Amino acid sequence: MLLIYSYLGNKVASLVIFTSCLLIGVAVGDLKGAGSPVQEDDEHSQGRPLSLNEVVFVIQSQKNSFHVKRAEKCRTELLKQAVDLRQKPPAVLLLHSLSDNEGDWSILPLLPYFSASFGKNSSWMVFLEEETNVKVGRLLQMLERFDRGKEWFLGRPLYDRESTIIHHYAFADNPSVFKYPDFAAAWALSLPLVNRLAQKVRDEPLKSDFTIDLKHEIALYIWAEGAGPRLTAAPELCTELEGSPRAKQCATTLSTYLPQCGEPVKKEDIFVAVKTCKKFHEERVPVVKRTWEKHAALLEYYSDHTDHSIPTIDLGVPNTERGHCGKTFAILERFLSDAVAHTEWLLIVDDDTLISLPRLQALLGCYRPGEPLCLGERYGYGLGQGGYSYITGGGGMLFSRAAVQRLLGSGCKCYSNDAPDDMVLGMCLNALGLPVTHSPLFHQARPEDYSPDFLAHQIPISFHKHWNIDPIAVFNKWLVDDTEDTDSDRPHRNAREEL
Repeated sequence: MLLIYSYLGNKVASLVIFTSCLLIGVAVGDLKGAGSPVQEDDEHSQGRPLSLNEVVFVIQSQKNSFHVKRAEKCRTELLKQAVDLRQKPPAVLLLHSLSDNEGDWSILPLLPYFSASFGKNSSWMVFLEEETNVKVGRLLQMLERFDRGKEWFLGRPLYDRESTIIHHYAFADNPSVFKYPDFAAAWALSLPLVNRLAQKVRDEPLKSDFTIDLKHEIALYIWAEGAGPRLTAAPELCTELEGSPRAKQCATTLSTYLPQCGEPVKKEDIFVAVKTCKKFHEERVPVVKRTWEKHAALLEYYSDHTDHSIPTIDLGVPNTERGHCGKTFAILERFLSDAVAHTEWLLIVDDDTLISLPRLQALLGCYRPGEPLCLGERYGYGLGQGGYSYITGGGGMLFSRAAVQRLLGSGCKCYSNDAPDDMVLGMCLNALGLPVTHSPLFHQARPEDYSPDFLAHQIPISFHKHWNIDPIAVFNKWLVDDTEDTDSDRPHRNAREEL
C-alpha cells in the first residue's frame, strides 16, 4: 500500500497568502528601475557571427508516446535545417529524456547540468515546446543582435491585466509591470545567465514549493527582485500559425492551436463524472445542464444527497469543504465496476468546471487508450526537492482505463476523505512511475486569470470557477465552436486544424 502523509494535504491556500504578502510588498518603482547590471548597455552583437553549434535547443517534451513522437519530429526538423544551412549541428535535447527526475519539466533543477555540459562552448540555450516551429536562420540573426557575453533573458512577453490567484496575486498594485515569456513562442537564456543561475541553484537549494505557472515562476526566479535581468522582448519570437501572412518575419511559429490526429474519440467512449454536493444542486448543476452536458453520452452527477430531478448519485461519502479525495476514489472504483458502461476514458470534473467535450474528443484522438494516461493541467509540489507532479482537478482530470487500473491495483488510497484528491493521485502516480501529461488547453482558473495574449493562440478545452463571472456567457465565448455558436463575440478559429 502506498503511504500518503497528511502533512502534505495543505494545498495552495497557505502558499498564496505567504507569497502574496511577499510580492505585494515589492515596490513597483523598484521593478521598473531594476535590471541586471550587465544589461545597462543597448543590445549589440560581439561582431563574430554566431554559429549554430553555439546554440543548445531544449524541447520541453513529455514522456507520453504522442508527445515523444512530436518532440522527435521537432528535433529532426532542427537538424535538417542545420544541414540545409551548411552549419555544424546544434545540440538538441529532449527534456523528458535527460533524467528520471520528475522535476525536470520545471527547468530550474536542470540548470547545473546545462551549465556543466554547455557552459564553456555554447552561447545560448533556446527552449521551445513540441509544437513550436523554428526558422533556424532567422533565429540566428535575432540572437546575433545581443551580446552573448552578457546576461540575457529573451522571449515573447506576457503580462497580467489584473492580479490573479495562479500567480499568487503578485504585483497587485500593477500586475502588468512584470513580464514573463510565452513558452509556445520559445524563450532563450544566454550562457552567462545560465552559468550564474546554475551556481545559485548549487548554493541555495530550490524551495520545496508549489509549481503552478512555470513560465511566471521562472521569470520571477531570474528577476530575483531586481538582482537579475528582466525579460527582453524579441519580436521575432511569435505564436502565429505557420504559413499565415503575419508569420513572415517570425523566427518561431506554431503548427496548430489544437492538435488533431485523425478521427475524434466517440463521445460514447468517454464516461463523465461530475462532483457536486447538495448546496450546489440549484446553483451550479443548472449551468452544466445549460452548457456542456448535452455533449456527453455517459454522464453521472455524484453528490452527498440523492436528487432524482437531476439525477444525482450518493456514493456514501460525506461532503467535505475541501479535498474530496474520498469521493474521487469512489468514482474511480465505480468506473471499473459493472455499475457503469465500459469505456476507455474517464473524465472527472467539478460542478463549476466549464468544458468543451467536442474539443476533448478531438484531442484524445492523439492518445492510445491502452497506455496509462493522466491528462490535464499539470502542477507540481516540491519539484526542486524530489517532489511530484499532479493534474489539478478544477480544469478536469482525464484518465485512461489503463491508468485507473494501475492506480487502484497499487493499493493507493486516501488518508482522509477531505485530502486533496489531485495531489494524492499525483503522489500515487509518482510512486508508480507513471507520468502526468500536461495540456495547456485545460485551465484551473477563469479566462480573466490568464494573459489575453496567452489565450489568443489557444483553442481552450476547459476553465474553472464561477467567481464574479457569468459562466454561461464565458462558456459561449470561449468553449463553443462556430458551428454551434451564433452569439459569441469571440473570433473563433477553426478547431479542425491537422497536426
